[in-house]
Amino acid sequence: MADTQAPQQDNAATNDGVRSKERLGTRCCYCLCQTLWVFLVLIVIIVMLVILVLYIIITPRSFKFHVSNLSLTQFDYTSNTNTNTLRYNLVLNITARNPNKKLKIYYDIVQAHALYQRVEFSTRDVDLPWRSYLQDKKATNVFSAVFSGQRVMMLNRKQEFRFQEDNKDGVFPIDIKIKFRIRFRLGNLQSGHFNARAKCELDAPLADSNGKTMAAAFHSTKCEVDF
Repeated sequence: MADTQAPQQDNAATNDGVRSKERLGTRCCYCLCQTLWVFLVLIVIIVMLVILVLYIIITPRSFKFHVSNLSLTQFDYTSNTNTNTLRYNLVLNITARNPNKKLKIYYDIVQAHALYQRVEFSTRDVDLPWRSYLQDKKATNVFSAVFSGQRVMMLNRKQEFRFQEDNKDGVFPIDIKIKFRIRFRLGNLQSGHFNARAKCELDAPLADSNGKTMAAAFHSTKCEVDF
């Protein structure tokens, strides 16, 4: 009887040892998984913090535009039974500033649209004379936009009456809408393309052939940039 109990006790001890080893192995796996998980979370947090700091330092800021000067020497609208025509000659000097300390700006496409009483009468590609459309950091540059020609356009009675009033005053409210396709450059790295818009609400005084205006001189006008 004693001999029978001895093997049973040995088997029980062996089973207890196996269970202890299994529990130890399970705990080790759990601790290892927990350590790896904490390590991965720390890596993710560090990467996010680095990205946040870089974003704060290098965040692209919107460029700034002003119409610094303009010359409107013709703005005639004729209405008859055959055709309604607007003849115009408008030259703008536009000041562009890049406020970014780290980023340069590539202007790939800059297109300006001229409107009178919300009716578009001309579209022009803007002349960008500096460094093949590349604007340096913290730089200020001037470029021009020339709208000249004639356009068949229909104004209703209310708009024609407004034109007559503006013609008497010698000042025409003209909106310039500019569309941009740009990229940012940081060192040798370049971003993808961004689309931006600017709107310049101008009170353009009509000048005679000698450059004299009936109304007060034009004042520099800030454009609203949507970036």
